[in-house]
Amino acid sequence: MFRSLHMKLVLIMVLLITSLMTIVGAFMMTSITSFYIDEFYQQIESVFGASNPSNTPFVSSLRSWTAEGNVLKLQEMIEAKAGDLGLNSNTRNYYILDGRTGAFLAGSDGQDAFDRLQSSPNLLAVRSGIASGDGTVGDQSDIASNYMDVAIPITGGENAYIIYIYDNRDTVSALNGQLFVIILQALLVGLLISVLLSFLLSKTMIIPIERLTEGAERVAAGDFSDAIAVESTDEIGILTTTFNDMAEVLQDTLEAVENERNKLDTLFLHMTDGVVSFAGDGTVLTSNPAASSMLGREVAFYDYDALFGEQAPLQKVMALQRPNFVSGELHVGRRILELYLAPVSDEAGGAMAVLHDVTAQRKNDEMRKEFVANVSHELRTPLTNVRSYAETLRYDSEIPREIAESFLDIVISETDRMTRIVQDLLTLSRLDSGRADLRMSRFPLVEAIESVCRAVELDAQKHSHTLVRQYGSGITLPVITGDRSRLEQVMMNVIGNAIKYTPDGGTISVDAGITGQKVWIEVADNGIGIPQQDRERIFDRFYRVDKARSREKGGTGLGLSIAKEIVLRHHGTISLGSHDGPGCTVRIVLPVRQEREGELL
Repeated sequence: MFRSLHMKLVLIMVLLITSLMTIVGAFMMTSITSFYIDEFYQQIESVFGASNPSNTPFVSSLRSWTAEGNVLKLQEMIEAKAGDLGLNSNTRNYYILDGRTGAFLAGSDGQDAFDRLQSSPNLLAVRSGIASGDGTVGDQSDIASNYMDVAIPITGGENAYIIYIYDNRDTVSALNGQLFVIILQALLVGLLISVLLSFLLSKTMIIPIERLTEGAERVAAGDFSDAIAVESTDEIGILTTTFNDMAEVLQDTLEAVENERNKLDTLFLHMTDGVVSFAGDGTVLTSNPAASSMLGREVAFYDYDALFGEQAPLQKVMALQRPNFVSGELHVGRRILELYLAPVSDEAGGAMAVLHDVTAQRKNDEMRKEFVANVSHELRTPLTNVRSYAETLRYDSEIPREIAESFLDIVISETDRMTRIVQDLLTLSRLDSGRADLRMSRFPLVEAIESVCRAVELDAQKHSHTLVRQYGSGITLPVITGDRSRLEQVMMNVIGNAIKYTPDGGTISVDAGITGQKVWIEVADNGIGIPQQDRERIFDRFYRVDKARSREKGGTGLGLSIAKEIVLRHHGTISLGSHDGPGCTVRIVLPVRQEREGELL
């Protein structure tokens, strides 16, 4: 109940008023009691001169009557001073006592009332003083007592009396009782007012705090839509303004963090490298799809030991100091993976694995080595021939002219062969680097095919081949977009290969058609064909089915590679088609229109 600030403020106000009224009441009641006691002794002093009673005429008169033993006269004189002494039969009485025996002689109250009084310290002190003759006055007061008294010795001649004045403090008690009632009433009124004021004060303070609490709850829930209204310029208003500023900064920070996290999540999900993080016990915390794809299994269902335990124990990886790491190599199927294992520096510990697929890189390295070897081999053979024939011509001066001229023809032929190899290599280099710009234009496909067929027709006739054109039988080929000279180069290479590798008297068929938004060209022959084991590599650079025969035909092994690169640059395909009987079919597919920067040409 008292956990709320509202009730705490009410309780504090109630305790404050109660404590204040209690202290004030106790102080006032003590002050009244002290005042009444002081007043009592001042009255006695004014009549008897209690500090030195022998100096007052009233006391001198009392002594003279005491010497005569006239108690009644003493009583008359005291009653004559009743007003000055504040005597009252209800609360304050006087008694005349025998100084030596303490016996009751006379008084404003009777013998019975005096007998009920206990012997006070003041009476005992006066009786002792009379006995010793020092004239001690008993005027010691005690604020804690329920009465006030004073005992004054009166001696004269052989006689000694004690005038004893006793006050039962009923007046003080009555005053204190009335004062207590007044204080209690004031306390109740003060409590009522304090409760009301505390409610108002607490509401003034709590309502802004409650709004701040609601705003904090909304911010904690991720709702930054509403700012808290600032209704004052005091500390709470400053706090509210600061809270709004903090919420705005927090919103901007969270948005920035969310954006960065989205970027990292996108990068993590779509990065080509595989990433797997492990907890200290080896369980998988996170992994991206690339890791599962590379390892050929769902990584989340395995632990560290099952995945990479053979490469390095988890404890060994976790014991490494950054930036140290463990590297290794994995072979998964046909894939070659580079593995990097590093510790995660946090209290719980763990490890991170990064996988990099180097299969293509290794393949490219092998292809590069093979390419260099092929180029070296292709150039070394003609260079050897050129050197041999040149040295023969130089050092043998008796060679007949006819033989010398044939040697020079061979040198020129080998030189032309090297020139073609270099030109083909330059063409491939330009295509690979993107520096071989295509000159796009619109041209009729049938004209390009016919131009190539006319160009090779004479060569086909030399080998007694029959060149069959089927693209004009009932089909109208469209106008396409492309680099005409490059595409004619492709068709020239394909048809030229068919003529070269078909035995004399063969048939070369050239066909073309359209399917949807693409055109196709097929060149078929009934020549030597391509073995099944060589079909996948027929478009590789320097790859030849029959190397010896290809060199005899003047081939470099780069023609189909160049054709493939040109077709790919036109967003098309070139492949070996299905073929019945001996020979083979090469199929080229090209789009009718080419796209450039979102625009169809």
